[in-house]
Amino acid sequence: MTAVRLRALLPLAALGLAALALAGCETTGTGPGPMAAAAPKPPMDHARAAEECWMGTEKTDQRMNLDKRADIVDRCIKEKMNGGAPRT
Repeated sequence: MTAVRLRALLPLAALGLAALALAGCETTGTGPGPMAAAAPKPPMDHARAAEECWMGTEKTDQRMNLDKRADIVDRCIKEKMNGGAPRT
C-alpha cells in the first residue's frame, strides 16, 4: 500500500470507529422511569419502627439520658405501629 492510499483510508477508518462507538448508545425508547430505581419500602414492623425511632433520637436527643431516650423511642414505636405520625 502506498502512503497516498493510506492517507485516503485514514478518515474512513476514523469514521468507522466513531460509528462503532455510537452504535452502542441507545437513542430510542423511554428507559426506566424515575420510580423504577427506587426500591419499595417494606411494611412497617416492630423492628423497623424501633430502628427508625432510635436513629431519630440519635440525631436529636444525643445528650439526653438513655432511660429518657428509651421512653421517647417506646412512644415513637407505638405511634408508628398505630399508623400515627411519629416524633423524630
